[in-house]
Amino acid sequence: MNQVRIGIVGMGNMGWGHAKYLTEGKVKGAVLTAVSDLFESKRQQAKETFGEGLATFESAEEMFASGLVDAVLVATPHYDHPECAILAFRHGLHVLIEKPAGVYTKQVRLMNEAAAASGKVFSIMYNQRTNPIYMKLRDLIASGELGEVRRTNWIITNWYRSQSYYNSGGWRATWAGEGGGVLINQDPHQLDLWQWTIGMMPTRVRAFCHFGKYRDIEVEDDVTAYVEYANGATGVFVTTTGEAPGTNRFEVTGDRGKIVIEDGKLTFWRLRVSEPEFNATYTGGFGQPECWKCDVPIVGTSPEHMGITQNFVDAILNGAPLIAPGEEGIKGLTLSNAMHLSTWTDNWVDLPIDEELYYELLQERIRASTFKKPEASGDKVLSVGGTFNS
Repeated sequence: MNQVRIGIVGMGNMGWGHAKYLTEGKVKGAVLTAVSDLFESKRQQAKETFGEGLATFESAEEMFASGLVDAVLVATPHYDHPECAILAFRHGLHVLIEKPAGVYTKQVRLMNEAAAASGKVFSIMYNQRTNPIYMKLRDLIASGELGEVRRTNWIITNWYRSQSYYNSGGWRATWAGEGGGVLINQDPHQLDLWQWTIGMMPTRVRAFCHFGKYRDIEVEDDVTAYVEYANGATGVFVTTTGEAPGTNRFEVTGDRGKIVIEDGKLTFWRLRVSEPEFNATYTGGFGQPECWKCDVPIVGTSPEHMGITQNFVDAILNGAPLIAPGEEGIKGLTLSNAMHLSTWTDNWVDLPIDEELYYELLQERIRASTFKKPEASGDKVLSVGGTFNS
C-alpha cells in the first residue's frame, strides 16, 4: 500500500473540516474516497463540494463493506464512537476517532479490546498533543527537569456558552444526547493533556459537579475536582461554561520548581537546587531556594487535526509511532467519569472506577433526560453514521 483510502463517518462540522483538508491534498499518502451520513442532503452536498467521484453511503456499515476504504475517520455523536469503531475493526479497517473516545469507560474498554484483536492502527483526534507548548511541558517533566511532580492545578474556564447555544439543538447538554456537559463536550483535550503531560493518572478523585448551575440544562456546567496521586502529589481541576471572562492556566509544581502555561506562554520558575536538598542543608531559618524565572522558547507550530491525521496515515503506511493511540482515550474519559461518579455518590472515587456503577447511574439519568433517544422516536440522527452540528 502506498496510499490510504479514507472514508469519513458523519458529515457534521468536524467531518466536513476533515474532508476539506483531505481533498485539498494536505495529508500525504491519503485520499478521501467515501463518506457516510444518514442525511441525503449532506451526502449530496459532499458530492457537489468534493466531486462526483466521491462515493456516498447512507449507513456506515455499507461504506465499511464497500471495499472502497482502507481506513475510517469517525466523526459521529459521542455515544456512537465506540460502536462505529468496533464495526470498522470487524471489517478489517484502520480507525481514527474524534474525541471523546465515548461517553462511559465500559463501552470504550470494549472498543479497545476490539482494536487490539483486529491488529489495525487505532488513533484518536487528540490534536492538542501536537501543540509544541504541551509537548515541551511533557518533555520537561519526563526528563526530570522539573523533578518529582507535587501539585497540578488547571483552571480552564474560558469555555463560555450562552443559553442560546444550548437552545440550538434539543440534544445539546442532555444525558441522552451528549452524555454530559462541559467535561464531555468542551474538556476532553484538557483531561487528556493533564495526565499525558505529567505522565501519571490520579489514584482517587473527589469532585463537585453542578448541574444546570448557570444555564437551563440537565448536565454539568461547573466543576471543581480534587485528586490525589500515588506519589503523594495532589491536583485541582476547575472548569465551567458559565464564566466570563474565563481563564486557561495550567500550573505544575515539582520539587525543582514550577511550570505555568498561560496565554500561549510557558514559564519555568526553576530552583537552583531542589527543594528537598535546600531543606536538608539550609540552617538560616527564614529563606527559600534561589529561583530563576525562565521564559522557555516554544519552537514550531501545531499542525492540529491535520497533524494527527498525517500521523495516523504514516502509522499505516510506514509503521510510525502514534502520537495519540486510540486506546489512550479511556484515560481522559476515566477522569470525567470519576468526577460525575464522585458527585452522584457524594463520595471519593478510586481509580479505576466502578464501571458498572457508573453505567447504572448514567442510565438512570438517560431515562429521565429531556432528550429522547432517536431509536425510540424513529429519528435516525444518533444512529451510526448520523451527525450533529457541534
